Amino acid sequence: MTDPSTEFPPGGGSASNHQPDGERPSPALQVRGLTKTYGDRRVVNDVSFELERGEVFGFLGPNGSGKTTTMRMALDLIKADSGTVSIFGSAPSRRALRRVGYLPEERGLFQRARVLDVLRYMGRLKGLSASTAEERASEMMSRVGLGEHLGAKVQGLSRGMAQLAQFAGALLHRPDLIILDEPFGGLDPLNVVLMKEIVREEQARGAAVIFSTHIMSDVEELCERAVLISDGRMLVYGPILEMKQARASRTITVVADRHPGDVPGVDQVQSPDGHYSYRSRDDASADTVLRAFLDAGISVQRFEVALPTLNEVFIEEVSRARHDS
Repeated sequence: MTDPSTEFPPGGGSASNHQPDGERPSPALQVRGLTKTYGDRRVVNDVSFELERGEVFGFLGPNGSGKTTTMRMALDLIKADSGTVSIFGSAPSRRALRRVGYLPEERGLFQRARVLDVLRYMGRLKGLSASTAEERASEMMSRVGLGEHLGAKVQGLSRGMAQLAQFAGALLHRPDLIILDEPFGGLDPLNVVLMKEIVREEQARGAAVIFSTHIMSDVEELCERAVLISDGRMLVYGPILEMKQARASRTITVVADRHPGDVPGVDQVQSPDGHYSYRSRDDASADTVLRAFLDAGISVQRFEVALPTLNEVFIEEVSRARHDS
């Protein structure tokens, strides 16, 4: 086993960060064709995606969809039946994994130990010296608002406080790749905001962040790209805006002083205070609605086709996949 007292350069700092001129840097995390079967159930089925350096990326799926299994295979905690993983262009070796910070879904700090002792141990496992680990532990516990609890026993912390302490431990060594599995579960709204702030700070530092969740609003707030899986299979992968645009809602909103009465091919679903919303049916288009207003001589102040929320995309794709299977 590698001696944990060997100092590892902060933020990774290895020669593998440097690429020949003109060559695209290796992704922070690259997953290709990962597959895992337990008994007669294939829990992960040919999953592939890339996480770019400095990116916050969403890994989405219902509970039991294979998200955690995929993350554990990426970290070499579980051996894949097939497929490959690379971290900054290298296989997930001990050295490569020192550049990774991981917050698992199932939290697990030593309950009878002091918080400082646990965090120092976590830092040492990532290559920090004892003194550096203690300095970073103090720094990170203060950042998550728990500086005064550094000397407390873990068992004396609330569930949310213990989660923040483990989050602090995952960031002690200033990792280049941060993997967060359901990071906001069990936190109150103020601490969710705090953790999101820290995620953005880590991104600004240059770290790549992937977080696994089934809460779509968190992904919409933090991420530009995501992958959605269900029952172990990939359903959608790419920029979130493109996901929405490709599934443009059939809801059309018009702001005007009045409306033209019946509009062919649509249902009027609401009309509060001059805001008229229509849901198209059959082959009716947004142009049909606009034309009806203009032909009636009605001045239109605003006209838009609403994009679906990520939650709506999620429900649509998962429902379709389960119906097709």
